[in-house]
Amino acid sequence: MRLSGKVAIITGGGSGIGKAIAQAFVREGAKVVIAGRDSKRLDRAATEIGADCLAVSADVSNVANVENLVSATINRFKKINILVNNAAVLLPGTAESISEESFDQTFAINVKGLWLLSRAVLPYMRAAGGGSIVNIASVLSMVGARNRVAYSASKGAVMAMTKAMALDHAAENIRVNCIAPGIVETEMVARFSTDENARKQRVAMHPMGRFGQPQEVASAAVFLASDESGWTTGSVVTIDGGYSAQ
Repeated sequence: MRLSGKVAIITGGGSGIGKAIAQAFVREGAKVVIAGRDSKRLDRAATEIGADCLAVSADVSNVANVENLVSATINRFKKINILVNNAAVLLPGTAESISEESFDQTFAINVKGLWLLSRAVLPYMRAAGGGSIVNIASVLSMVGARNRVAYSASKGAVMAMTKAMALDHAAENIRVNCIAPGIVETEMVARFSTDENARKQRVAMHPMGRFGQPQEVASAAVFLASDESGWTTGSVVTIDGGYSAQ
């Protein structure tokens, strides 16, 4: 029970990596609040996870929604020890083909949302004597990919913000780290893997010969959220089956 007594907010918690992290945190003794824009999906996930999980519908790019999410967490569980910034969108396109609307939406959710929620929870972490923020970046924070110009740029920003925030809050015992996954079997990835040949090509990009599983990312999140990583801040944990080692 490595997270016993801790309270966590997990964005994008209704499915995929976020849901797997919520499940892992509850198994380790935490109380969790999962947030996302799809209230029905969130409610289903919360029911599956159990009584220690609260679902709160929220768009992380909206200040009022973020404030409501934090207030709901405090009202229910009285404190905040952990934040997992997982909510993200992947809208494909090159510098020429992506629309201004899609570019702005990518940064509103993937970058601004991370900032808004981090800013909102910091006072509560400070009051609790410390905390852990885990940002979900991407292997594309470090390497490029075709047709992913906005997503890659946004995830590069996530990695840079992680390092800057880690320095800003280290003296307050608030640790900030990020996980950079390769391609993980989620609903988001499934939308881009309907063509079997394209899927095989993407799998072949990973030296281990397969996509990752959400639970494999969740295991790293548990470590970074727990006291086991008490001297770890500003770090990037890459979980990509060897993708970025090539």
